[in-house]
Amino acid sequence: MPENRIMLDVLRGKAAFPPPIWMMRQAGRYLPEYRETRRRAGSFLDLCYDPDLAVEVTLQPIERFGFDASILFSDILVVPHALGRDVRFEEGRGPLLTPISVAEIAALDGETFHVNLEPVYETVRRLRAKLPDETTLIGFCGAPWTVATYMIAGHGTSDQTPARLFAYREPVAFLQLLNVLADHSAAYLIRQIEAGADVVQIFDSWSGVLDDVSFEAFCVKPVAEIVRQVRAVHPNVPIIGFPKGAGAHYRSYRQKTGVTGLGLDWTVPLTTAKELQRDGAVQGNLDPLRLVVGGKALADGVDAILKALGDGPLIFNLGHGITPETPIAHVEAMVKLVRSAS
Repeated sequence: MPENRIMLDVLRGKAAFPPPIWMMRQAGRYLPEYRETRRRAGSFLDLCYDPDLAVEVTLQPIERFGFDASILFSDILVVPHALGRDVRFEEGRGPLLTPISVAEIAALDGETFHVNLEPVYETVRRLRAKLPDETTLIGFCGAPWTVATYMIAGHGTSDQTPARLFAYREPVAFLQLLNVLADHSAAYLIRQIEAGADVVQIFDSWSGVLDDVSFEAFCVKPVAEIVRQVRAVHPNVPIIGFPKGAGAHYRSYRQKTGVTGLGLDWTVPLTTAKELQRDGAVQGNLDPLRLVVGGKALADGVDAILKALGDGPLIFNLGHGITPETPIAHVEAMVKLVRSAS
């Protein structure tokens, strides 16, 4: 593993100051160059599956801001799409799927899974060849619980009521779905690593809507299985877990899943983040709306994070993805604030 990629050092437990920095959704609609490439692509999925264009948009924020890490441009829903489920994206509505039934869960077929995802693997190979040597390349997948919520409801919802009801009413079928998603997500991450990813991240965007019992069964156990399978093949590749909204569950999530780094959302108190940092690297956790506003709100947020966490293993990031209305000048200011800190 290369020795000059600062983010890898941090994930090994070393402190670096100023810390490495990247942003979730850093290739996205706040960038005019992204919007132009997205227009040329036609559909969002076409953009995800076209290696030329996917490489182009992945590199855009690296070329503009010089982040320490680059994350593959794709989407968490390519996994159900590769399993044969219909997935489409509509402007203003987000992802839309045909809700899956119990019978369809039993019939999920992964025979052409990797064939369907070969364009993504090709994108990773090209990215590793084109990125600066010091830039860490991050692959990713969605956690089984979060992906399952979209497969069951057919769209995003505010509290994932359809998936929770389904899980309680059809517990056998639901756990079968989580198992299928865990196995295929692990295989997906392994292929990304083989194509050149240095680190992989597992996004569990909806972990915060579950009670204790469900959090353990639906979030922790499937992610632990993904980690186990990936480590069996690539034991030294760091894995970041991001269970957004996990609150008091963050520490046990890291302990029970075995993830290397822990992504923190912006609601995690910095005193709690400091405690979590004792067990390994943490990533985050600037409120994305501070970045939208800029000025003192941004400076205060950056300063608080660096003061609280800067003497330990920290990857500076947002507490969730950057929003489309964020001014580019504010991103430039954030990078300068982090990198000029002393």
